[in-house]
Parts: sequence; C-alpha cells; structure tokens
Amino acid sequence: MLDFTQFAHLYQSALLEDVIPFWINHSIDDRYGGYFTCLERDGSVFDTDKFIWLQARQAWTFAYFYNQIDSKIQWLDISQHGIKFLQKHGMDEDGNWYFALDRKGSPLVQPYNIFSDCFAAMAFGQYAIAAKDDQAVEIALRTYNNILNRESNPKGKYNKSISNTRPMKSFALPMILCNLTLELEHILPVETVESQIDRCVHEVMDVFLNPETNLISESIGFTGEQVDSFDGRLINPGHTIEAMWFVMEIGRRRDNGSLIQRAVDVVLSTLEYGWDKEYGGIYYFMDRLGHPTQQLEWDQKLWWVDLETLVALLLGYQLTKESQCLDWYKRVHEFTWNHFPDSVYGEWYGYLNRRGEILLSLKGGKWKGCFHVPRALYLCWKISENIRINQ
Repeated sequence: MLDFTQFAHLYQSALLEDVIPFWINHSIDDRYGGYFTCLERDGSVFDTDKFIWLQARQAWTFAYFYNQIDSKIQWLDISQHGIKFLQKHGMDEDGNWYFALDRKGSPLVQPYNIFSDCFAAMAFGQYAIAAKDDQAVEIALRTYNNILNRESNPKGKYNKSISNTRPMKSFALPMILCNLTLELEHILPVETVESQIDRCVHEVMDVFLNPETNLISESIGFTGEQVDSFDGRLINPGHTIEAMWFVMEIGRRRDNGSLIQRAVDVVLSTLEYGWDKEYGGIYYFMDRLGHPTQQLEWDQKLWWVDLETLVALLLGYQLTKESQCLDWYKRVHEFTWNHFPDSVYGEWYGYLNRRGEILLSLKGGKWKGCFHVPRALYLCWKISENIRINQ
C-alpha cells in the first residue's frame, strides 16, 4: 500500500514552498499591472506580452487558494492585481475577451479564442467569492452567457474553416463547460447549472466518446460521426483524461457511481492507448487510426498532461478503489517527478522531448502559466489526504 501521508506532504510542500513562491517572486508586473508569464528557467522575463487566458488563470489560482487554503491578504492582492488589469484592458466593446495584449494592455490579437472568455469567467467568479465583489459577479455572468451565445460558432468571424464543406464540432468546449459551470455554481440559477451539466456530460460521454474504442476524438461530425481527416482522427490523451476527472466530480456530486466508473474506465483506456511504452510518459497527440499526425510536436511530453493524469488517477482511486488506478498512478507519478520539477530554480519544466529530456527550459510562455502545476499539486495533496484518512 502506498504511503499517502508521504504523497500528501510532497504535493503540499511543492505547492507552498516552491511553485507559489516562484510565481510571486517573478511574475508580478508592478508597473503596468497583470502578470509576466514568459519566464526563463530562473524566472527572468524574456517577453512582456500578456495572454488573456494566462492572466485569468493566474488571477483564478490566487483567488482559489485564498478561498481554499488560507485567507492570505497577499494572495488576494495578487489575484486583484490581475483582475484589475483584465477589467481595464481585456475586453473589446462587445465584451469579448482578447487573446493577447502588450505589456501596457493594448490589444495585440483579436478575441478569436473563446477559451479566453472561459478562463476570464472562472477568474472573476472565483475572485468574487474571495473579495465579495458584485462587479466581478456581473462580469463573470455576462461572460458566461456570452460563451453560451457563441457556442455554436465559437470563433465567429475569425473562423478560417469553410464550415459547410466538412462541419465538425470540437471536444474542448463541452469539456471546459463542465468545469466552468461548476466553477460558477454560486452565481448561476440552479436550473442553469443542472441543465448545462446534463448537456455537457451527454456531449462528452455519449457523443464524443467512441463506445467501440473507449477513446475520445478532438473533433467529430455535427451528427456525432467519426470523420476520416487529420482533425477528425486527432486524439489528445491529456484533454480526455482532464475531462474525465471533471466528469468524476459531477458523478460524485450526483452520487452517480456508474458515471464515475465510466470516467475511470476511459482514463484507463486512454492511458493504455497513449502511454509511450519505450520511453515512458504520455504522448501529446495521436491519430486514432495510427496514421502520422499533422502536429509535429505529437511525441513531446508536456507538464499539464502528466499532472491532470495524476489528479484523475488519484480521484478515480479515491472514488472507486480501482486497483488499476493505483498501478497507473505509481507509474505516472514516477515519470512526472523524475522529469518535470526543477530542483535548482524551482517550478516545473513544461516541454520534454519523447525521451524525457528537457526541450525548452522556460517556466512560462504563451501556453504555460500559473495554473496547471499549482492546481494539480493542490488537488493531489487534498485527495491524498482524503485517501489516507479513509484507508
């Protein structure tokens, strides 16, 4: 039996003594507001552009920890630092969130990416709890409703595809709406929460999930059919596994053991499919028919994929006592902790090559910020504690 006291301590100390201090010490832009996210290995800033979803994710992280761990004024102030910057600079005149700004907050990239809106809604919703801020509630609600209005055509006029030729829908949006709806439960009507959860779970588990393979494709046809194209064959194991712990949380909320077990089974199937049997770790992208992918980075090992997998496996074991979850957890934990943490400068590397060697030494950039590492460390800490208490 694993020593979950030891695991809980490992995740707690990594979070509170390493990762959070790294971002506090290096990411705050005291001159113009918001956060620097493009950080070298040692935390020095190598680019000052500000990406909305990373700004929002960091604001969410510090508000969440203020609400869940300790009401430290410093954490609330750091969240507010990002919230004020986002509120002042982040939206266009229609309330859509830009993708990128320059350091001072002038827009660089149009609001083509609806995930900027999703993480902004999360940030303002979590900050509203911490600061008891009614304006933050209003912004979170307005953004959430705008997401629902844009759902059928998320990119709007920025969509490059000729949708009538090969109409497809993306797994990413129902996946994140599962989590976002639960994040905003405290400010949404009960009927909205329940209906959105029903719809998202149905999309994820009954439409995108292929019952023959127990795998999820990133894109499918609008009537649920598998599409034989680069996009239609694409599988992202990390996305699938992250979505499954969202589904497990919904199953726990609804006392639905069958739904929890289905989600656990998908995690295990995805790991069997996506694990690199030669070098260890989880592939970034795969083709469901085994063809070459169009993503040249398909075989890289990414920080967030392993971290979300650790959360899913621990949660799956906590809820089902499925021994395979524990077996896989030990394997993924060993690979993750042997490759991603930086024992010299702190925080975690984000990008490894297939062999597990450091590909980029950065600690933050356009896609990696203060979110996946701290959130997963916190969740693994708390789940490990729960398992230990109930052993």
